[in-house]
Amino acid sequence: MPRPLSELPKAHLHLHFTGSMRHSTLVELAREHGLHLPDALEEDWPPRLRATDERGWFRFQRLYDIARSVLQRESDVYRLLREAAEDEAAEGSAWLEIQIDPSGYASKFGGLTSAMELMLDATRRAADHAGIGIAVVVAANRTRHPLDAKTLARLAMHYMDQGVIGFGLSNDERRGRARDFDGAFRLAKRAGLLAVPHGGELLGAASVAECVDVLDADRVGHGVRAAESPQLMERLAARGITCEVCPTSNVGLGVAERAEDVPLRRLFEAGVPIALGADDPLLFGARLLPQYELARQVYGFSDPELAELARQSIRASAAPETVRKKLLQGVDDWLASAD
Repeated sequence: MPRPLSELPKAHLHLHFTGSMRHSTLVELAREHGLHLPDALEEDWPPRLRATDERGWFRFQRLYDIARSVLQRESDVYRLLREAAEDEAAEGSAWLEIQIDPSGYASKFGGLTSAMELMLDATRRAADHAGIGIAVVVAANRTRHPLDAKTLARLAMHYMDQGVIGFGLSNDERRGRARDFDGAFRLAKRAGLLAVPHGGELLGAASVAECVDVLDADRVGHGVRAAESPQLMERLAARGITCEVCPTSNVGLGVAERAEDVPLRRLFEAGVPIALGADDPLLFGARLLPQYELARQVYGFSDPELAELARQSIRASAAPETVRKKLLQGVDDWLASAD
């Protein structure tokens, strides 16, 4: 029997707040609040998506907005994070960095600051409940004005002592260049936050390079299109810049036709640090553990290589040094266990 991947200690560095919701919770909350869900979020779940064209991305965002609408009470926010933490613990993820854009919930929960504080409190309680570490990345939306991103960067800086460890940039790369948000990232980096923008998902290697060169990225969300440039992969490897690779998401959005087409092996063999992520399990139907299962079954990763993937996720995290050492020792113990 192969070593159980659920027992391999790992860090999960690419998970979005709304997209972390359990599908069963989405359906239950929608019924409680009297909201209608489209077939793609109920009977035909997970939805068949393809976001490589504008119409497909619009549909993806529409489904995301519908999912966001079921979170109407503070108790719903606490429930989502509690259940997400339970799911992480069950999959062997002992450290989670969850991406939050509080502006999407500000109107429901008393403004930007109140929404932020609600999410941070829910995060702390969820971590205590599940016995794992959870930190927060505040993520700006690249389809909004760069001044909005600066507001979120300052908000993230204000809550650095309450669990915020990074500043990100998400949504459709085609509608907001990384360079447009350099001011917000300068603020975040000067304050000591990790820079973790999305790049190299819907656009090519140049998008990853822009995140690195202009935003001084510590990690790149997705980053798979870096595999199109050997020179860029060499730079990422030399600088230790981690790509948060989300195979199921890449297939779900049409970035890759099949799981086999995601260049995980190419990036790994080029020395690019990798942190496997689930992105939005609510819309793609798979959490973190299936990403490791794909690495084993589709990409042919051996157990020593899977252990190295887990180590890379831990090293790239913002976990305290004591936590990192404990998790890295756990990886060694997993690998030393009987096959």
